[in-house]
Amino acid sequence: MSDKPDDDAWLARPDSIRLLWRLFWAILALTVLAQFVIKVKGYFVIDTWPAFGAWFGFLSCLAMVVVAKVLGFFLKRKDDYYQAEDGDD
Repeated sequence: MSDKPDDDAWLARPDSIRLLWRLFWAILALTVLAQFVIKVKGYFVIDTWPAFGAWFGFLSCLAMVVVAKVLGFFLKRKDDYYQAEDGDD
């Protein structure tokens, strides 16, 4: 295999990655804008707020990352945790 960028998989190329990010942002924007055109029936008042799903999903993901970091702080072990203490493998 050669090291030319043309031989990379399509997903590894910088142009493809840039295109996928632009598509992602466009779909996200269209989804949020669609809420202004299509009436949303929510079970609670907050469900009907503009872009509720977008910011709720973002805040939920952010909360999961913070909780995982805090759990990792309390649950982490030393690097040699699984090594035998008496030296026999």
